[in-house]
Amino acid sequence: MSEGMPGLAPAHPEELHPHLALARRSLTTAGIDMAEFVPLFYRTLFGYAPGLRSLFPLSLSVQQSRFGRALVHVLTTLDEPESLVGFLEQLGRDHRKFDVREEHYAAVGRALLATLRECAGEAWTPEVAEAWEYTYGYVADVMRRGARADTGPAWWAGEVVEHRRLDRDNAIVRVRTDGAVDYRAGQYVGVETPQHPRLWRYLSPATAPDGDVLEFQVKAIGYGSVSRGIVASAAPGDRWRIGSPMGALDQAIAPGRELLMIAGGTGISPVRALLDQLERDGGHPQRVVVFYGARDWESLHALDGLRRATYRNGWLDVIPVVEEEPPAPGPQVGTLAEVAARFGGWDDCEIVVSGSPAMLAATVRRLRGAGAPLERIHYDPFVVD
Repeated sequence: MSEGMPGLAPAHPEELHPHLALARRSLTTAGIDMAEFVPLFYRTLFGYAPGLRSLFPLSLSVQQSRFGRALVHVLTTLDEPESLVGFLEQLGRDHRKFDVREEHYAAVGRALLATLRECAGEAWTPEVAEAWEYTYGYVADVMRRGARADTGPAWWAGEVVEHRRLDRDNAIVRVRTDGAVDYRAGQYVGVETPQHPRLWRYLSPATAPDGDVLEFQVKAIGYGSVSRGIVASAAPGDRWRIGSPMGALDQAIAPGRELLMIAGGTGISPVRALLDQLERDGGHPQRVVVFYGARDWESLHALDGLRRATYRNGWLDVIPVVEEEPPAPGPQVGTLAEVAARFGGWDDCEIVVSGSPAMLAATVRRLRGAGAPLERIHYDPFVVD
C-alpha cells in the first residue's frame, strides 16, 4: 500500500475521486454480503499473519460486527471528508490499545483486497482492484497518522469505586482512573474488564470531564456478554482499562441555534454528559429539547435527574417516551422516531441521536423524511455492540 495518499477535498459524491466512488459502488454492484464477507476477511487475515490472532478475543463476533459497521460507515462518509478524517484518526488512536503497529496495516490491506476479490467474483476487475487499493491506502494512512500524533497513553488504568444496580439489567458503575482521561462530553471510550480480557466494549461517560472519575450507565445485552458481566459481576476494586476517547457529538453544539437530542435507553449517557457540559459552560444553545425513550416507564432511569436539570435551566425541555402503554398518563407513547416526528419537522435544528443501531437507523431515516438535513444529524454508530 502506498504512502501519502491525497486528501479528500471534494464535498459531494459526484466530485469524489473516481477511485473512491468506484470502491463505494462496487460493494453494491458486486452483491457482496457482509455477513459472508467479514468472517472470511478474518480467516484470510489470520492465514496471512497468524501472529495477529493473539491480539483478539477468543470469540470474534463483536469484533466482526464492529469491522463491518466501520467499513460501511467509511464508505458512506467518503463525501464528508472532515467527518471521515476525524473518525479515522480516532480509530487509529483507539487501535493503539490493541498493540496494533504500523506493519500490521499491510497485512490487513492484503487480506482485505484478497477477500474482496474472492467475494466479488467476475465483478473484481482491474479497475475495481485499483480503486480499492487506493481507498484502503488512504484509510490506512489517516489511521496511522492519528496513531502517530497521539502522545498520550494507549489506555488508562482504573479501579471500580462504585457499582449500583438499577434493576436486573441495568447498573451504574463509577471508575477512578490513574490520571484524568482526556475526553470531551458526548464521547465514548473502550473498556476492558477483568471478567472479559481482550474483549473491549464501548461505553459513554454520563458526565462531563471532571477529575479522574468516570460514570457509566450499563445495560446487559445478550448472554455472556461484557455488558452482562459488568451489570452482574463488577465490584469495587476491579481493575479496568480505558481506551482512547472517540466520537464527536459535541460538534452539534452551536450557540444561538436550537438543539434536538433523541436518546434511547443507555444512549442517554452522552446526552447527559453534553447537558452537564452546557450547564457548566453557560454557552448553551437557544433551546434544547430532549426526547428520552425506553420500552416502559420503569426503564427511564435517568428521568429524575433530567427533570431536575429542567428546573435549573429554562432553556431545557425533556419529553419522556415509552413504547408500552404506561399505567398512568404522562409520557408520550410510541417509538422515539415516531414521537419526535409528531412534534415537528426539526429542519432548522442541530440534532443528536443516541441509542442502539436499530434505533439510530429508524430515527435518522424518519428525521430525513421529515426534512432534517443529514449534515445536521449527529450520531455515533459504534457505541452499542
